[in-house]
Amino acid sequence: MWRDVIELFQAYMGTGMIVIWYMISLVYLWINEKRKDLRILFLYFPVILLLVYFNPLFAGLVYRAAGGEVYYRILWLLPVTLTIAYACVQISRRIAGTQAAPGSFFHGKEGLLADLAALSMAGAVAVSGSLIYSSPLFSRAENLYHVPDSVVHICDEINVPGREVMAVFPMELLPYVRQYSPVTCMPYGREMTVERWGYYHPLAEAMEQEIISLETLVPLVRQAGCHYCIFREDQKLQGDPEDYGWVEFGKTDGYVIYRDPATELVIP
Repeated sequence: MWRDVIELFQAYMGTGMIVIWYMISLVYLWINEKRKDLRILFLYFPVILLLVYFNPLFAGLVYRAAGGEVYYRILWLLPVTLTIAYACVQISRRIAGTQAAPGSFFHGKEGLLADLAALSMAGAVAVSGSLIYSSPLFSRAENLYHVPDSVVHICDEINVPGREVMAVFPMELLPYVRQYSPVTCMPYGREMTVERWGYYHPLAEAMEQEIISLETLVPLVRQAGCHYCIFREDQKLQGDPEDYGWVEFGKTDGYVIYRDPATELVIP
C-alpha cells in the first residue's frame, strides 16, 4: 500500500519538474511572504495536507473504505498551480522593484526585466509537462454534451415528453446516458462497469453474453419494467424479437431500438 501511495503521488506530479517549481515556490514564499492569511493558504495548509496524505494510518483507512484508485484525489486539494503562479508574480514584482498593486503595469528597465523573468518562468512551467491532449485517454468531443452521438440520438428517439422512460443499454453506453438525459432511466448503471465493486445484475449478465438468449433476456427486461431495449446492430441474438412481442422502434448510429408493448407506456 505504501508503495502505491508513493506511485500515485509520482504519477500525479507528471514528469517531476512541476514538483521542483512547486518546492522552489514554497521556499521563496516561506522566506518572503509575510501576510498570515496567504501563509496559511500557500504554506501551512499544503504541509498539513501532505502529512495527512503520506500518513500510513490515514492511507490505510481510505484504502479499506474506498479503494486505492481514488486516493490520489486528495492531492486535488494541493494548490500547486496557484502557489507557483503567485510566487512567479511576486518574483516579477521584486525584480521590477515595485510594490504596485497586482494588475498594474511595470515601467522602465526594471519592468522589462520583470516581463522577461515572467515569460521565462511561464515557459519553464510550460515545458515541465506534456500536452494533455496527446493522451490516449482523450478524444475529440462529438457534441456539446461530451457524450457519444449515439447516446444523444437514442435518448432523443425514445424520449416521451412529460414522463420518464426505462431502457436497457449496452454496457459501453451506460456511463453516458444519465449525463445527457435525466428522464431516461436504466435498471442498472455505471456501477456495472467497475469490476472491483463486484455488482451483479442478472439483466446485465444476460445483456453481455456473446450470443444473447431472448428466452432469458425478455422476462428479465419485463421484470425490470423496461419500455425499450437497445442492441448493437451486429449483436447476435438467439431467437426472434418479434416472436416475443417486441417491435423494432428504430435504428441509429449502429444500434437498434426495440419497444416492448407488454410494458405500458402512458403518454401524458
